[in-house]
Amino acid sequence: MTTEPGSPTLDQLSVFLAVVEAGSFAGAARRMNRANSVVSYAIANLEAQLGLTLFDRDAAKTPVLTEAGRVVLAQARVIAGDVASLRAQAKGLIQGLEAEVNLVLDVMLPTARVVDALRAFREAFPTVTLRLYVEGLGAVTQMVLDRRATIGVAGPLDVVNGGDALETIAVGSTLLIPVAAPDHPLAEGRNRPGAARGHTQLVLTDRSKLTEGRDFAVGSVHTWRLADLGAKHLLLKEGFGWGNMPEPMVREDIAAGRLKRLDMPDLSDAVYALHAIYRSDTPPGPATAFLIERFQGQAD
Repeated sequence: MTTEPGSPTLDQLSVFLAVVEAGSFAGAARRMNRANSVVSYAIANLEAQLGLTLFDRDAAKTPVLTEAGRVVLAQARVIAGDVASLRAQAKGLIQGLEAEVNLVLDVMLPTARVVDALRAFREAFPTVTLRLYVEGLGAVTQMVLDRRATIGVAGPLDVVNGGDALETIAVGSTLLIPVAAPDHPLAEGRNRPGAARGHTQLVLTDRSKLTEGRDFAVGSVHTWRLADLGAKHLLLKEGFGWGNMPEPMVREDIAAGRLKRLDMPDLSDAVYALHAIYRSDTPPGPATAFLIERFQGQAD
């Protein structure tokens, strides 16, 4: 046999897989609606192209894979899967389905909602590539305006001027509550009005130009600015200051005593409104529309 393999055709590999799955040449012929001789010829040509014997035809009444045949089988299944995926993507593109969706989410969006939406998306659109970004404040809107994201779930839009360039759909809200470590002075009980001004507040900063220099829910003259909500969460638990956090994110910490919800009459809990956004000149395709509807359904 030759030491330089040739190039098997996709049809030869399909016949090979059919023989394995049917358990016989005759079974593959019936499955593929072909003559037995055509199936035998395709397998013979495949073996000739690869320079390998794929079936031990003398070991039993039905063809048995050789060691080389088992190796080729694994690769043939991969190739067949890739071709099926390619055909599914091509069909989707013909029908107007996006090849890729770039999604940017506000960091305040509860994790449970993110997981629910992405799991449903994966099941509904297995051929669509998803790129996920997580940002805070105006950075979400900035990514959509700059076309770096197809769709976003952004925080309160009254602080960001997207103008007529954006379409917005309300998708619920999350609750922001003031918290601190249990040994923090503000965690001792009910505080007098203005008590928070004398203690360091950990504040999430905006990485975009849309709201640069603006403060949101800042109640102290002493602040530490952090660009990452996870870092803020960590420093709050370590007692570096107090700050507002999404209630779902700190619920377990409060129950376990790692954080304490603060009682401050002049700084009440805040409702953080959320909106799905996309550019007005880029209407959502089927996959993008599915995500919007999923986030809407969660809110309902």
